Amino acid sequence: MQAQQQKNDFYWQQVREAAAYVKDYIGVDGTDIAITTGTGLSESMVDMSPEAQIPYDRIPHFPASTVKSHAGRLIFGKIHGRRVFILQGRFHLYEGYSAPRVCFPVRLMQALGVKTLIVTNAAGGLCTDFSAGDIMAISDHINLTGENPLVGPNNEDWGIRFPDMSAVYDTGLMNCAMQAAQKSGIHLHKGVYAGLKGPSLETPAELRFLRQVGADAVGLSTVMEVIAAVHSRMRICGFSMITNIADPDQPEPASLEAIIQIAQNAAPVLGELLSGIVREA
Repeated sequence: MQAQQQKNDFYWQQVREAAAYVKDYIGVDGTDIAITTGTGLSESMVDMSPEAQIPYDRIPHFPASTVKSHAGRLIFGKIHGRRVFILQGRFHLYEGYSAPRVCFPVRLMQALGVKTLIVTNAAGGLCTDFSAGDIMAISDHINLTGENPLVGPNNEDWGIRFPDMSAVYDTGLMNCAMQAAQKSGIHLHKGVYAGLKGPSLETPAELRFLRQVGADAVGLSTVMEVIAAVHSRMRICGFSMITNIADPDQPEPASLEAIIQIAQNAAPVLGELLSGIVREA
């Protein structure tokens, strides 16, 4: 237990050092919104006026992104006059990172004073009403990774031991999303996201199981970060870009290249939606 506590203390010290670096680099305080972009979605924020860009490898203790299409940059700037951080690229359990290390960017945002986190991902659609290129607002999630970033000694300064998960995704932000989608003429679905560990994709039997337990989309990210964000007392809004339809009765091979291409093609639409949420929130 003592060794685990020392490891935990070292982790929080790393977060504080990373935050001090970013604050010094951007030279301002008071940013309260952060957006994490998923696979193929790094260039979705076309309405942003960047003021600073920091490669991940320059931020002390920051993990290294190893997945294709994850740019690996922290961008600071304004959207509709509001200061925003954009995390271009995320980290995954399947890359070999621990759950706390996957959540390091969220903890950095917490240390920087961020109060609202918007997460995006590329996901397979399980609902028969979905088509590739659709966007799903995440109303809830199912954690099927077998991991949790809160395992181990708890730091009460950063969050309570047993955070409530009954209302993870903020209804006010969801309403802002629906209003922004309506104004932009975007058809926005709502549904439940299932997070798996990966990196192997799902078998037809697993897809049937996911449908039976109530999942509308499935992916290999997001749930770790969202749990950490709940612990951090952030307001959370999430979106899945549906890049392929995962039909267990008509299974088709899914390649990373095809998923990235569809996500990149649809990224401007997602960017328009996110811009509208920042404006309305």
